[in-house]
Amino acid sequence: MSAALDYWPSPPPWGWTADDLDNLPAEGPNGEPDFFKHVELIDGALVFTSPQKRFHERVLFGLRVVLNAQAPKHVAAVLQMDVKLGHRTRPCPDVVVVDTKAADDDDRTFYIPDEVHLAIEVVSPESEDRDRKTKPSRYAEAGIAHFWRVENNGGSPVVYVYELDPATHAYALTGIHHDRLTVPVPFPITIDLGDLPR
Repeated sequence: MSAALDYWPSPPPWGWTADDLDNLPAEGPNGEPDFFKHVELIDGALVFTSPQKRFHERVLFGLRVVLNAQAPKHVAAVLQMDVKLGHRTRPCPDVVVVDTKAADDDDRTFYIPDEVHLAIEVVSPESEDRDRKTKPSRYAEAGIAHFWRVENNGGSPVVYVYELDPATHAYALTGIHHDRLTVPVPFPITIDLGDLPR
């Protein structure tokens, strides 16, 4: 067990580490079940996420189905799996496209940036700052080549597509897609955003 848990429910003086997430207790400080079901680590701080709305769940599911239908055999799309970006940062993207070998390992609790080809965040009201600012910058710093941010426009998904600039280690916006998304990387993808599988 990590020494960090000796300080629970307060954080340890040095902050939480990415490895601590695999050792958190099953219950919350007052015996709440599934207390840690939706938790991320950003810069050494635990971030608890709110229950997702149906739009969020619907878009996640639809993107995973479509991406897996079009993905080459060496990659696969998975939902809400952590990516360990460093000692103190372990976010949980909504969807990630990872190496198939990594996706096939059912004992994994996280992936590393070298295994991730695309990270996708579907923005919720409570996660706007994290999904628009904090997490994309961390993904870029870690070298994840492709990032999509999905916004809710009156019940319709709008996808902002970013690609990593290797010179600056920052994302550059390559397109905003309202009805139909067509991109050549990380592999050829065409998505009818108004007709995602439900």
